[in-house]
Amino acid sequence: MTQSRPWDAVYPPGLAWDLVVPTTTLPALLDRAVARFAERVALTFRGRAMSFTELGVQVERLARGLWAAGVRPGESVALLLGNSPAHPIAFFAALRVGAVVVHLTPLDPVRAVRRKLEDSGAATLITTNLPSVLPQAVEAGAARLVVADDAAWGPGGATLPLPPGALEMLALDGPEIAWPEASPDDPALLQYTGGTTGHPRAAVLSHANLTSAVAIYEAWGAGTGREIRPNDRVLCVLPLFHIYALTAVLLRCLATGVEMVLHERFAVEAVLAAIEAGVTHMNGVPTMWIAMVNAPGVERRNLRSLRVVSSGGAGLPHEVGTRFFALTGLHMGGGWGMTETSPAGTNLLPGRAAAPGEIGVPLPGVDIRVVALEDPTRALPPGEAGELAVRGPNVTRGYWQRPEENAAAFVDGWFLTGDVARMEPDGRFTIVDRKKDMIISGGFNVYPRAIEEAIHEHPDVAEAAVVGVADAYRGQAAKAYVCLRPGAAEMTLEGLRAFLAERLGRHELPSALEVRDALPHTPVGKIAKRELMETKG
Repeated sequence: MTQSRPWDAVYPPGLAWDLVVPTTTLPALLDRAVARFAERVALTFRGRAMSFTELGVQVERLARGLWAAGVRPGESVALLLGNSPAHPIAFFAALRVGAVVVHLTPLDPVRAVRRKLEDSGAATLITTNLPSVLPQAVEAGAARLVVADDAAWGPGGATLPLPPGALEMLALDGPEIAWPEASPDDPALLQYTGGTTGHPRAAVLSHANLTSAVAIYEAWGAGTGREIRPNDRVLCVLPLFHIYALTAVLLRCLATGVEMVLHERFAVEAVLAAIEAGVTHMNGVPTMWIAMVNAPGVERRNLRSLRVVSSGGAGLPHEVGTRFFALTGLHMGGGWGMTETSPAGTNLLPGRAAAPGEIGVPLPGVDIRVVALEDPTRALPPGEAGELAVRGPNVTRGYWQRPEENAAAFVDGWFLTGDVARMEPDGRFTIVDRKKDMIISGGFNVYPRAIEEAIHEHPDVAEAAVVGVADAYRGQAAKAYVCLRPGAAEMTLEGLRAFLAERLGRHELPSALEVRDALPHTPVGKIAKRELMETKG
């Protein structure tokens, strides 16, 4: 044990923090899974099972189609997909041809999708023909639009016809192609997260970043009894376009050869039924666990197949974890991570209830310290609050085309996370606050400035400010403070949300509104958000 890494004293017995973390490429990870697990079930969706062999064939056929359409190594290929087999097929097919995947979210309005396409340089956009997705994909105006038939995966909702100029999900047979060889250090994914301005920026995650995160999770699982075992069935209700589901669910299931039970979205009754049908693992965000512990009659459901549960994306209310333990006898796993760490970071120690705000100890190979807010080169001793800094093979090397932000984000090889934390004397970490004015609502990052800019488009608004408020279901939600122009009509929350519906994602819409005659300002003329936060209701 060293003074700077005291978590060795409480680390799980037999698990070394300083182990050598292996890395590879994502195509190699898939090839290994297909070769080792062949006819085992890779995923089930809408009652249909897909083997590892079939998944490999589908990836190869789409890769041939993308290659024939002109997609080449180093290009960006964007995915605007919900949860269906189309996601892993498109994800690995793009990587197979040497492209860089760009994750987009169906929650975004069209202009946000268009902005990310422009920022990433993605000329190819792969989507599905669902009414909730296809129109925004068409309006975004990608040079090459590839559309997967959602009905091909089994009976679901209504679908739309292929729009003019779009290509069907390209699936070609033919002679073997010598695919480009990727290096572990090559970029694999542009994963959008928020910038200091509230506008999205993409963390560049390499093959090594993502595969090392999988190896880190596997090492922790093996050392704590929370590993994925050969006969496990892992539920995926988290969105695959989010880094949490991508790494902690999809990539881990492929690496370990187990079945991923894929659902299009979270629905309490469907999740409870899946558990009763034999699901053993579930990763979720706090809103999901809140909905489950409050589900009518949940105490009478058979949840005994569950063996490992984890919460991420935002802090889980302490009382929710306590209620879940009372229902199942399972301590909720979880910890801390972020897009920029792929998202491995810390994890709670097994077999014990976590204290409020606790995020546990660093995962194997992930080095973490607390640094002074005013001088990030100075590490702080246990008990003092400062900014959480992290380094490791899973940590991004920077943001896509953001040299100034990269310069500010790294100090002496450490990535500055923006989270304020303290380290306990035994090496456990606790999150105290966030430096940035960011709201985490239901596991999604919500940026006040983006909401404020959209509110300011309303012709009756003179001034607006948005802050985060406590929300019993989502953890946090956005509250808007608005000053109206003289003579403006009365503004209601419902009216404001209707105005913003085409400008913001559903997860960004304010849940509360307060109209004031004037908003407080600092001496230099900025809106005094701290004063609003101190008086918020």
